[in-house]
Amino acid sequence: MNSSAIVIGDGKISKPRVGMNRGVSILDFILRLVAVLGTLGSAIAMGTTNETLPFVTRFTRFRAEFKDLPTFTFFVVANSIVSAYLVLSLPLSVFHILSSSAQRSRIPLIFFDTVMLALLTAGASAAAAIVYLAHKGNTKTNWFAICQQFNSFCQRTSGSLIGSFGAVVVFILLILLSAMALSRR
Repeated sequence: MNSSAIVIGDGKISKPRVGMNRGVSILDFILRLVAVLGTLGSAIAMGTTNETLPFVTRFTRFRAEFKDLPTFTFFVVANSIVSAYLVLSLPLSVFHILSSSAQRSRIPLIFFDTVMLALLTAGASAAAAIVYLAHKGNTKTNWFAICQQFNSFCQRTSGSLIGSFGAVVVFILLILLSAMALSRR
């Protein structure tokens, strides 16, 4: 019996669907590119966010920068790490397109995709909490909303969350696609 054949219930022999796995691999590659753009764009947008406001005189100024808040620094580092991982995983994704029967290399990919999903979710969620406080404040703890004064700063930080949370959704799809490709074997 051919080693690549699969026996089905009534004894008929059927070949695995290689074309379907190749399509999944191509979609995996495209989703990785989309996630690279989202995480890299978010890291750059947040990392370059700052705004300076004059106060009463020209010599006294208030400044808001991403590195003033450790949560935003974590967000930039997390998105940068995930972006670098995605770039490094692109050759493996190309390998899956060329060799659609590759199965063993998908298992570590699922594992590391899951780790990166957790890191990205932690960074994006933490930053989202700070952005929420910047917009709404918390009067019970005397944290006032700063977005009325630092409007540009708040818009950029809010916008950077979009790419990061979009990449979270892409990672979920990548993990499901890899699991689906493994289950077909």
